Amino acid sequence: MSVTLAALRVALGLSATPDLDPLPDAEAAVRALPGAPAADVRAAFARLQAAALRPHLPGLRALLDGAQRALNHPQPEAALARWLAGVTGGEVTVRASWGDVVAHAGRVPEEAAGAAVLTEVPLAFERRPVGTLQLRAAPGWADLAALIADLLRLARLQAAAAGAARRRVGERQFEALLAGDAAHLPPGEGFTVAALRLDGPPPRSARAREARTAQLDVLCSVGEGFFYRRGVTCLTAVRAQDDGDVAAWLWPGLDSGLPQGLHDALLNATRSAFRLGVSRPHADAGAVGTALREATQALTAAPLRGAATFAQPDPLQPLLDSPERAAHAAEWQARLRAGDPDGKLAATLRAYLGHVGPLGTLAQELNLHLNTLRYRLRRAEELLGGGLNDPAFVARVYLAFGP
Repeated sequence: MSVTLAALRVALGLSATPDLDPLPDAEAAVRALPGAPAADVRAAFARLQAAALRPHLPGLRALLDGAQRALNHPQPEAALARWLAGVTGGEVTVRASWGDVVAHAGRVPEEAAGAAVLTEVPLAFERRPVGTLQLRAAPGWADLAALIADLLRLARLQAAAAGAARRRVGERQFEALLAGDAAHLPPGEGFTVAALRLDGPPPRSARAREARTAQLDVLCSVGEGFFYRRGVTCLTAVRAQDDGDVAAWLWPGLDSGLPQGLHDALLNATRSAFRLGVSRPHADAGAVGTALREATQALTAAPLRGAATFAQPDPLQPLLDSPERAAHAAEWQARLRAGDPDGKLAATLRAYLGHVGPLGTLAQELNLHLNTLRYRLRRAEELLGGGLNDPAFVARVYLAFGP
């Protein structure tokens, strides 16, 4: 069923040659005939290839009908894995983008194990990983694995769509909990909150902010999928918190292994730089806001692509959580907002409060010119009525704009 250069030349109306060596693909054919239009070469190659396959098309259709029926199964990944393992006599593993085994079927016989070949096909949609197909079988099945990978990608996208629907419901429940409605948590059951922030300067344009939010939403889906595979109900949302957006997860129960599992899932799913913070376990459903603040505070102590847990309360936490501090913060934030409608001064001031080192380094991190950074800080001083070289003023600024 291979296409030879001799046959291809005849199909293109060129002089015949005795060259009967098969051409592996259309691009090899284009390279073999540099004087012919590439589009014509590709079209002729496809015609000859289809003609060679024509006698086998009924059998191929019957074979792939089984795979298509597996895609419509209530558990399509498992059904497709069983189908592929049965056809190849090999071992099939389907993994989610965060590394969990979604489906596994088949086993390579011991007598054939030495000759078995491992084929791994990434599953991606719009350059975003959605999983991986691994086939361990006798040589020659890689092309079939690539065909079935397309069906598995659809199956993983179906699972992602179902997860997105669950996340939308979870977002509303999360917001209700933060607003004080405890009806969405079983009474007396503890819960934990985790928060993730992407590293790097804050996005400056609307398009960049949309891209950052979309990236966080993808990571929300990774975490939601991780918990769903373990039978744990998880509420997740992208939320504006302090000086930037975070991906947040809330799950019931006190399983101490889940935070580490969530962190491992995120490491497997993305190469982006992030920091993950985890709250203490809480029993009071009215403490969801406190737990989210703990998780956000903990992530500031996490290493790059690492995680940290809020283990011990800060002795100043009662002051930071007091109504007096909230009133002070509201007043000072309003004063700054009067001359900072787009929030750039507030974001710069928060970055300054968390920075250790020279201003030049902070300017680079924020993707600003040093003079722009200095201007923003001076403007903030003018609006707030103080100087950042005054420790008492800095303390008040921290109480108003700090975490």
